[in-house]
Amino acid sequence: MTDPHHHSNGRAHRHHAAGTVEDGVRDPVCGMTVAATADSRQASFDGQSYYFCSEKCQSDFKADPWFYASGQAARKPQHAPEGTQYTCPMHPEIIRDEPGSCPICGMALEPMIPTDEPSHELVDFTRRMWISLAAAVPLMVLTMGEMVGLPVRDWVGHTFAGWLEFILATPIVLWAAAPFFKRGWESIVNRSPNMWTLISMGVGAAYLYSIFAVLLPGLFPEQYRHATGSVGTYFEAAVVIIALVFVGQVLELRARERTGDAIRALLDLAPKTARRVLPDGSEYDAPLDNIMVGNRLRVRPGDSVPVDAVVIEGASFVDESMITGEPVPVEKQPDDLVTGGTINKNGSLVIEARHVGAETVLAQIVQMVAGARRSRAPIQGLADKVSSIFVPTVVVIAILAFGGWLLWGPEPALIFAIASAVSVLIIACPCALGLATPISITTAAGRGAQLGVLIKDAEALELMAKVTTLVVDKTGTLTEGRPRLTDVRSFGAESEESLLALAAALERGSEHPLAEAIVEGAKARSAGRLEVEGFSAVTSKGVQAIVAGRKAALGNAAMMAEHGLDTKAIEAQADQLRTEGKTAMFLALDGQLAGLVAVADPIKKTTEEAIRGLHRLGLKVVMATGDNQRTAEAVAEKLGIDEVYAGVLPEDKKKLVETLRGRGEIIAMAGDGVNDAPALAAADVGIAMGTGADVAVESAGLTLLGGDLLGVVRARYLAEATLRNIKQNLFFAFVYNAAGLPVAAGIFYGLTGWLLSPMFAAAAMSLSSVSVIANALRLRRFKVPPA
Repeated sequence: MTDPHHHSNGRAHRHHAAGTVEDGVRDPVCGMTVAATADSRQASFDGQSYYFCSEKCQSDFKADPWFYASGQAARKPQHAPEGTQYTCPMHPEIIRDEPGSCPICGMALEPMIPTDEPSHELVDFTRRMWISLAAAVPLMVLTMGEMVGLPVRDWVGHTFAGWLEFILATPIVLWAAAPFFKRGWESIVNRSPNMWTLISMGVGAAYLYSIFAVLLPGLFPEQYRHATGSVGTYFEAAVVIIALVFVGQVLELRARERTGDAIRALLDLAPKTARRVLPDGSEYDAPLDNIMVGNRLRVRPGDSVPVDAVVIEGASFVDESMITGEPVPVEKQPDDLVTGGTINKNGSLVIEARHVGAETVLAQIVQMVAGARRSRAPIQGLADKVSSIFVPTVVVIAILAFGGWLLWGPEPALIFAIASAVSVLIIACPCALGLATPISITTAAGRGAQLGVLIKDAEALELMAKVTTLVVDKTGTLTEGRPRLTDVRSFGAESEESLLALAAALERGSEHPLAEAIVEGAKARSAGRLEVEGFSAVTSKGVQAIVAGRKAALGNAAMMAEHGLDTKAIEAQADQLRTEGKTAMFLALDGQLAGLVAVADPIKKTTEEAIRGLHRLGLKVVMATGDNQRTAEAVAEKLGIDEVYAGVLPEDKKKLVETLRGRGEIIAMAGDGVNDAPALAAADVGIAMGTGADVAVESAGLTLLGGDLLGVVRARYLAEATLRNIKQNLFFAFVYNAAGLPVAAGIFYGLTGWLLSPMFAAAAMSLSSVSVIANALRLRRFKVPPA
């Protein structure tokens, strides 16, 4: 029992037991009343004893004792999380509280916000696929063995072979294919004919026809019998159809399950614990879920900032590339804001939490990525488009064939009518349909990997062939993402090599993020190493010291002003460097301006060629960056980029993509950072640099292993070739079956005496599959057209 009038802030009322009530003590974690006995679970904190109802409550308390003992726990929201909802990736208006299939297209529903739970449907379908394939192999040997010199049916006898086929096919049709029949039935009930209608009708008709052929062969006219008196069956056709469709479904489900990896990668950016600072100055690691607004936390060098907060004590540089995409860490001092998920580079900070849980910027990015994934309306598959016309047509032909044979056919008219209608349904069910798209995508994925392009799903590749606008991030996409020394200019008698040695000597003692670029640049140019004395860093201005006995300073104009120097005379040269996207620093020596040192994030060597290639393909290139306008415009002008948007945050990039899509453009977004993830997910095609953040890679449909935009050019050519290949495959998947429809319906019987033989139908299905596979394998020889 619990006492509703007692708060669980856990200070002792008597007997030094915290939370004492009339008949026991209160568990400070869950609020339940427990007996305070010697063998009760207990823990001590700040001189008080606390008792617990369970081992879990005890361990929760030990993980964060101040949180429960101080009454902070009462501030924690207690509402239960909402249950996972599921939606159709093709029809987002369909929302259900539990997994299932879409009533419109039959696709499996997926979680609206991906979770860590495995896809139960993927596990189930994978098991059914392997069992179906295991049955399909011996069935193919039994029926097609004679074509390759293995007349198994002759060895075992046609009658026994028929029964063996029945035994192998029955569990596959009745158990493995049960989800297909369920979707097919739903498509009929919902009056939305699709691929599942065709598959369930074809498989069902093949199985039922074959049962009668095995059990009652005497009912069939002579035209349907072999010389042995047995009737040809379609058991192997039914099982092969099921197995091939499962292969396609498993490939699709695996691709769709990866969409949740982006969410998980984002959540991993936030630490699982935060270093809590207590009022008495002591510290310990507490669970992140227990951090409330107003709590004070310590962020040590190298740690991730746990929540959005304000700096109370200390100074440091924080890597905010997660938000801005820029590689240069930002200096933080008291009263500056820091964002959860960013990385503290060097100094120790004490921060006060301002936004926690779902209120943090990182949580909002997670919501944007999940929302963008849900809002993407995948284009309707070509197979479903064809099926929406083909299915009703086939059903009408089957009905007409049944009626025609029943009215005008020879005796036994009913058997001829049933056999013809069933033959129509069987020949119309293309077993290659489930293979047409996956086999092309699989082959293209292998070839793409050789070309440095990883393909995650068919939708991204299909849309890549139709993209009209490419939105690119700057840092790490157009540029290398790592600052480097670019310029050293001397204004006096000192040589450039001497100035670089002085600058490097100053920066070796600095924690500024650009210091490494200058030191590395000096090492690369073999500048000498000089001794430094009296080093000091002036916050937000620069560094100064005695270098080789000479007074030296390196920094901005404010730093020079501290040394009584006016930079106006050389400001024009500094501005010129800035317009080229570089960061310029002044160097003073013995009270005189001695030179300029510039650092920049260099443009990748392949970027300019890639932009030209994209323009040749007819794509417009738009740059969206968190960098300043001057630097962004300098890079854009040099590369010939069509439009520039500077100073944009993650939500701004996502809005830009949505705005461009609203103009009727098909958008590809290329980026490499966490800040790009929402835009990558919102774009029609997300393209991640393989050298970038994991969350960017997971949010994207394509990943460029080389990390340069030439991969986008290769991806476009490969996408166009793959789309052509898929269309050809769908043609092969239908053409043989469509050509067999008149024969199956018995149209030529009166003129030629032709009736559809089961072997003919099986051959047509096999030929369509062989054609699809052979055509798809041509993609292995795909070559990017020369520039």
